[in-house]
Amino acid sequence: MNALLEIALVALLAVASFFILVGSFGLVKLGDFFKRLHGPTKASTLGVGCVLLASVGYHALLGDGLQLRELLVTVFVFITAPISAHMMAKAALSLMMESRPQLPQPPAAEPAAEQAPHAGTPRQDGRA
Repeated sequence: MNALLEIALVALLAVASFFILVGSFGLVKLGDFFKRLHGPTKASTLGVGCVLLASVGYHALLGDGLQLRELLVTVFVFITAPISAHMMAKAALSLMMESRPQLPQPPAAEPAAEQAPHAGTPRQDGRA
């Protein structure tokens, strides 16, 4: 049973390494600020989560029980990463207000003659 748990821990660390690599690749290679922000906040959060799961599994395998530090790190990472990404995106949007495209304007109201016929006007098809 220990060998199966060790293989699962190695698999978790391999998945974590993949996500962290993809997140850092996205940070380096993507061109726009918003694209670069997306890579580390999503992929690296998954990578850190897998590392923390592997750490919890390792300590459970040793018999140390559930460690409070892994749970606290997990909570802080999963709470602070999306909030910090949101705040950075809002700051970037407020700094680039003049270069943002304009929002589409709603269409102008149709003239009254083209609206639905009134109740007293007979219809073209002969129905009332």
